[in-house]
Amino acid sequence: MIIDQAKVKKIAHLARLEFNEEETVAIQKDMNQILDWMDKLNELDTDDVKPLTHMSAELNIFREDITSVTISHEEALKNAPKKDSDYFRVPKVIDIVE
Repeated sequence: MIIDQAKVKKIAHLARLEFNEEETVAIQKDMNQILDWMDKLNELDTDDVKPLTHMSAELNIFREDITSVTISHEEALKNAPKKDSDYFRVPKVIDIVE
């Protein structure tokens, strides 16, 4: 498949892009190079190649999800600038408009 200037202009219109003549020629050249490369890749025999699901073979190693108390409630609130019995007091961020 060869991309001509009419196809570049049609694709640019569909993508809501605008190119001057010089840019259209450059885009046409780039698109033809991409399609040439894809044609070259299509020549390869990939029947026995499994599709990739990840780019690396590394697996995530997760730690066990064990609950434990790391800090008490009182210790958590000890250095809070503003607190209200069991909670942190923070400035209102979202204003609800009704």
